[in-house]
Amino acid sequence: MSFFNKILASVGIGSSKVDTKLAQSSIKVGEDVEGVVEVTGGSVEQAIEEIYLTINTNYQQEDDDRVVHKQAVISSIKLNEPFIIMPGETKTIPFQFKLPLDTPISAGSSKVWIQTGIDIKGSVDPTDRDIVTVLPNNLMDETLAVFNRLGFAMKKVKNEAASYKIRKRLPFIQEFELVPTGGTFYKQFDEVEVIFFPISETKMEVLMEVDRRARGISGLFSEALDLDESIIRFSIQKEDLPRLKETIEKILVNHS
Repeated sequence: MSFFNKILASVGIGSSKVDTKLAQSSIKVGEDVEGVVEVTGGSVEQAIEEIYLTINTNYQQEDDDRVVHKQAVISSIKLNEPFIIMPGETKTIPFQFKLPLDTPISAGSSKVWIQTGIDIKGSVDPTDRDIVTVLPNNLMDETLAVFNRLGFAMKKVKNEAASYKIRKRLPFIQEFELVPTGGTFYKQFDEVEVIFFPISETKMEVLMEVDRRARGISGLFSEALDLDESIIRFSIQKEDLPRLKETIEKILVNHS
């Protein structure tokens, strides 16, 4: 029976199971992620080589006029040294790590999940997947709130493959598409695209692309040649927040 159980466990039947329990399902970028991984032994003792967590997300890439959906690993965390788990035994491994600052927030088509994997010698490796809601940090939140007060509404949020000239560590950027629905800039822009590059919890770089609305024949000519788009880079720090509305408003006026 023991030998038969080993054969079954080698193909995943009666093997150890893994279950990850997060302390919270909503987490701000840069904050601590806490929880435990529970490993339950199967029908035979097994050598657990490694337990690891990966933070994952989805993004899209245009390839010959078609959209290809891809996945990216944002970070990988090893949790243990090798150990033996006996039949029916349960081991609990606590963990705590910081959610990377460049983790995309959960909005639009952007999804983030934590994948738990176990390397078991001579067996199919069990996995567990937990969707998490990633919230913007204070700098991102305040910046988006300013655009809202200036009359912009969120049109779309997506993770998109980007050139190394624009992106940082990850193969994609998260793009926020905003459209003016009222206020001073209504009918001034077709849309404004914003990308955040957090540097620390108190500082981030912003890449903003403004798409000016065409006006008359010259405006339509500029639009056809993509001359109506301007790219602006600027930084925001915690101490800038009281004047952030005036700063962004001035940038938009200068490019309208």
